[in-house]
Amino acid sequence: MTIFSKIINGEIPCNKVLENDHFLAFHDINPKAPIHILIIPKIEYKNFQETDPAIMGEMTTFIQTVAKLMGLDEGGYRLITNNGSDGGQEVFHLHFHLLGGAKLSWNHLSDSDSKNFI
Repeated sequence: MTIFSKIINGEIPCNKVLENDHFLAFHDINPKAPIHILIIPKIEYKNFQETDPAIMGEMTTFIQTVAKLMGLDEGGYRLITNNGSDGGQEVFHLHFHLLGGAKLSWNHLSDSDSKNFI
């Protein structure tokens, strides 16, 4: 059971933004932007690669609603999911990071050396 499953079950509190029968959105406790929301399905899929494609249509609508609620739909936002250990995934329960509230830079890979990718 992941930390996200415990949040879904109410064992760990969260600062909810939106919830329905299938998804939950809540504020990240370690934000990387002025607005940093985590969006998860209530069914535990290990990662994006293992997700039932049918759920993604519903999740898209949910994410768009969260972006609008947070006032990010007009100015823009970044939507990220990390897939697997090489992709930087730390919690193995599918989740999306919705980041916004400021002009976001892309320095995440600035310290990477392309020689290490070969």
